[in-house]
Amino acid sequence: MPLAPDSRLPTPDYLLHLADNALILGHRNSEWCGHGPILEQDIAITNISLDLIGQSRYLYQYAAKAIGGDTTEDTLAYLRDVREFKNCLLLELPKGDWAVTVLRQYFFSQFQILQYKALQQMQDTQLSAIAEKAIKETAYHLRWSKEWVIRLGDGTEESSSRMNKAIEYLWSYTGELFMPSNFEIACADIKIGVNPATLKNEWYSSVQQVFAEAALTLPPLGWSQSGGKEGMHTEHLGFILAELQFMQRAYPGNEW
Repeated sequence: MPLAPDSRLPTPDYLLHLADNALILGHRNSEWCGHGPILEQDIAITNISLDLIGQSRYLYQYAAKAIGGDTTEDTLAYLRDVREFKNCLLLELPKGDWAVTVLRQYFFSQFQILQYKALQQMQDTQLSAIAEKAIKETAYHLRWSKEWVIRLGDGTEESSSRMNKAIEYLWSYTGELFMPSNFEIACADIKIGVNPATLKNEWYSSVQQVFAEAALTLPPLGWSQSGGKEGMHTEHLGFILAELQFMQRAYPGNEW
């Protein structure tokens, strides 16, 4: 993917990374629509999905502008292959049970709110404006998911067991959030992006506080799965895209 023509703009890779994170988790969460544990939470997780997909749209639109030509938000979402996606591996994992879903949402929302706060201070006005709008939604996502982590962790023996299994399943994927890619470093160096490594300590401290309230044990930071930012994904992303992109692949260029 070429760099943005204007070096003062975020690179397309950086914008695509932000957009892909939001789109893929939004799509994963949408799998709960009609299957939530109770009606209120079915609606809540569906609304979170819509928020994330909405955030991805703004970012894809900006990426399309940076790339130029005939590129649109739709071509970026529907016509790229697995190796061209730059989302973190954590976000493409199967939805699992309710404990997995709410814990993953908490991990990502806690990261995303720090990221958006930092982006609001960057010199790129369009990305700052996107962050300013998205942070209001992310604050709700964080509050909602945090409450569920505490509720399940400090709940029954069954709910606590499920949360501990979710931690074991997800934890080794969280470190990738903070591993800076080349495009993140390039944007951070000229104050139009955030180096995620700078968010790591605050994220860990926040998670530590929530886990203490939830009576859960926080694992130490250590080795982590990685590769998503460079297009090296698990097998799960291919299945997501097969469903997400079917209509555009089957009927290219059609309009309804």
